[in-house]
Amino acid sequence: MVNIAQRIRKGDIQAAAKILTMIEHGDPSAIPILKALTPYTGRAHVIGITGPVGTGKSSLINSLTNVFRRRKKKVGILAVDPTSPVSGGAILGDRIRMRDHFTDPGVFIRSLAARGAPGGFPTLVLAQALHVLDALGMDVIFIETIGIGQDQSVVDTLARTTVVVINPSMGDEVQLLKAGFMESGDLFAINKSDLPGADSMAVLLTDVSGSDRHIPIVRTSVTKRQGIEELIKALDEKWEDTRSIERAPRKGHKR
Repeated sequence: MVNIAQRIRKGDIQAAAKILTMIEHGDPSAIPILKALTPYTGRAHVIGITGPVGTGKSSLINSLTNVFRRRKKKVGILAVDPTSPVSGGAILGDRIRMRDHFTDPGVFIRSLAARGAPGGFPTLVLAQALHVLDALGMDVIFIETIGIGQDQSVVDTLARTTVVVINPSMGDEVQLLKAGFMESGDLFAINKSDLPGADSMAVLLTDVSGSDRHIPIVRTSVTKRQGIEELIKALDEKWEDTRSIERAPRKGHKR
């Protein structure tokens, strides 16, 4: 088992896939492997992509991955898919929308089945999967949620930066608040912003988030290839802010 940990540290995709399968099946023999990987984690920028169903989260991740790969960054994608009532496995719809990267050795895509987890978010499985991809050497790791229920905000506990994806046509302020996404976002992406209503949605998001939070709002359109670089820039800035805070000496302690 220790050999698997060593292979993962050297970038072995097959070894990583093997332990992810063990994690999904609740195999206790995965625990010592995860412990062996612990010293080699904590370096990846984990980005949560959440928001209601149909906002284009998978397509947006696909476009963001294109930019990161042009920068020679290794990208991991953990997509939480609805569970098939027949097999109990992930339906894999997200993989289809990310087919541009199937043959790219610098991109690791894994669909994870919700398996009845609250809000469709299997927190423990995802936390352990992140551990593996981090040790595998991924520079950026995306977590994509299904987009149902208030428990989607749980992604905030695992992600270093959380992007809430919303469409211009989503509706009024009450619907947004009921969706339970607003409190978890570090960034708002108004996707499909080439459609009518983007200006009104930007105003609404500003009002709902409140003047004390100052959450950046980026308009994106995957089909028009607009706003992707701007969203990447906002992600870079958030990541740099996070690392600056983590590097700062804590009060009463010397570095």
